[in-house]
Amino acid sequence: MAVEEKRAWIMIVVTVASYGAYLAVVLGRSGSEPLAQQPYTAALLWTVGAAIVASIVLHITVSLFSSEEDKVKDQRDREIHRFGDHIGQSFVAIGAVTGMLLAMAEADQFWIANAIYLAFVLSALLGSMAKISSYRMGFHPW
Repeated sequence: MAVEEKRAWIMIVVTVASYGAYLAVVLGRSGSEPLAQQPYTAALLWTVGAAIVASIVLHITVSLFSSEEDKVKDQRDREIHRFGDHIGQSFVAIGAVTGMLLAMAEADQFWIANAIYLAFVLSALLGSMAKISSYRMGFHPW
């Protein structure tokens, strides 16, 4: 398995784990109060920060334990990486537009922040899945 494919798997695992932890904390606090009234900022910042640190540590670990042959990137690896990033970026744009529309509708900050965070999560998942499927099923540039 190429190092780039391993990195895509790392991104999926870290993203799902961190977003799951965030949802568990925020939804676990919800009682009789509305969800938008729950404190979410600290949980969001901690889970994003932990995801970044975990991703860096795991990427370094994979690089250390991979052979030199697996670390070499060829043209196909670069095209797959670019392809996955382009696909994932669509959700970043969707999240930005959604956040802007929620702000214009004067929605609570909770919903704006969570819409943007979800867009980043979906971007990471979709981009990584596109990379993995390209490695597994073959990549045929147009």
